[in-house]
Amino acid sequence: MRAVEPPNATPADLIVTGCTVLVHDDEEGIGFRDDAAIVVRDRVIDAVTTAAAARDLPAVTRIEARGQVALPGLINCHTHAPMAALRGLAEDLPTEEWFNDVVWPVESNLTERDVELGARLACAEMIRGGVTCFADHYFHMDVVAAVVAECGLRAHLGATYFSSQGPEAREAALEFALRRRGTAYGRITTALAPHAPYTVTDADLAATAELARAHDLPVHIHAAENRDQTDTSLARHGRTPIEVLDRTGLLDTDLLIAHGTGIVERDLPLLARTGGRTAVATAPRGYLKFAWPTTTPVRALRAAGVPVGLATDGAASNNSLDVWEAMALTSLVQKSVEGDPRWLTSRQALHHATLQSARAVGLGDRVGSLAPGRRADLVLVDLTGPHTQPVHDLAATLVHSARAADVRTTVVDGRVLMRDRELLTLDVPAVVRELTDRLPALTARHHGRRIQEYDT
Repeated sequence: MRAVEPPNATPADLIVTGCTVLVHDDEEGIGFRDDAAIVVRDRVIDAVTTAAAARDLPAVTRIEARGQVALPGLINCHTHAPMAALRGLAEDLPTEEWFNDVVWPVESNLTERDVELGARLACAEMIRGGVTCFADHYFHMDVVAAVVAECGLRAHLGATYFSSQGPEAREAALEFALRRRGTAYGRITTALAPHAPYTVTDADLAATAELARAHDLPVHIHAAENRDQTDTSLARHGRTPIEVLDRTGLLDTDLLIAHGTGIVERDLPLLARTGGRTAVATAPRGYLKFAWPTTTPVRALRAAGVPVGLATDGAASNNSLDVWEAMALTSLVQKSVEGDPRWLTSRQALHHATLQSARAVGLGDRVGSLAPGRRADLVLVDLTGPHTQPVHDLAATLVHSARAADVRTTVVDGRVLMRDRELLTLDVPAVVRELTDRLPALTARHHGRRIQEYDT
């Protein structure tokens, strides 16, 4: 345990004290330290110590957190934040109709202001749900980056592009990634974001891989989203979507694959020997809602050494940006598909929600655990409610009993973004008022346009 400076030292920026802290041991096992304190200086965790040791240490801000658990901030490893504006618009539809009849026609109406308002709403929801970082894959990304910079979240941003938009879309996405990476005091990282192997040609995927290697950029892509896509790819091209990624060189980049419920056994050796850092983001609520017959093969991927992070996808498909729910559903769905109640355990689920998710978005050396030297991204969870009492197994209580609404305080880079459920950096009522006024124009579909065709 790191020693804390004497009481006459320069005040810490933030001290959270009296809480139980989730910690990782040397083997990355999940543990808990009671009656603890977290000391933050210059956006970084300076010490995790005892409440008694921090009692007389001066601080600019002090949060007394008795009855609360401090966790690393949750990471939403794949979403489309501005799609919060489309929540509930396309319900009870198969995937093809969802895209072609509703979502892609509506997205052809998007303006920068629509994207900004959707992003603000999404960021507010994520802050209130204990999410401190999200990986976004969408349009008008400069607007999203500006919202992130203002509201204080951490984000991994990529500008979506399709081959139908021509090479200039790929070049614009590269220009965004180079210009915005490392901004917002380092809270924004960037990626190239081709949409998917079924909307981006092999030639454009190969060009993306070359750009990623040349500019040291990661890639964020939808691939093998469901089994139908894998079957169609095999029928048309003789290769799975993962084999397409391998053939075009993307598996030799630092790659984040969204969903992967269509990953099959022949893909696993490719994923295990990739030349870059390959990870998969799983968003189980959407798979259940679309009635997909398979889910992300978390156990097989973990055996292959592939990190699996937790995600929600966009609120237009999931209706929610609740990573807390994604954690519980991941555990439950994995138990069901594996036929094994011993997998995925609560502690394993917490590992995926913390360190595995941090690695998935390329931030494994900065966030994902509460330890000296890590960025001060943390949340405080109140477990005094009747639905979380009594506590026999703290990990199980956090995963299966606690809810996003139990998050009391959210801190990113040492800055308090929500305290005692009060948002400090976003005005939700103003966003909702303006967004409501804009909905008729945004949701119009009579024009007959769509940004793309879903045909897998």
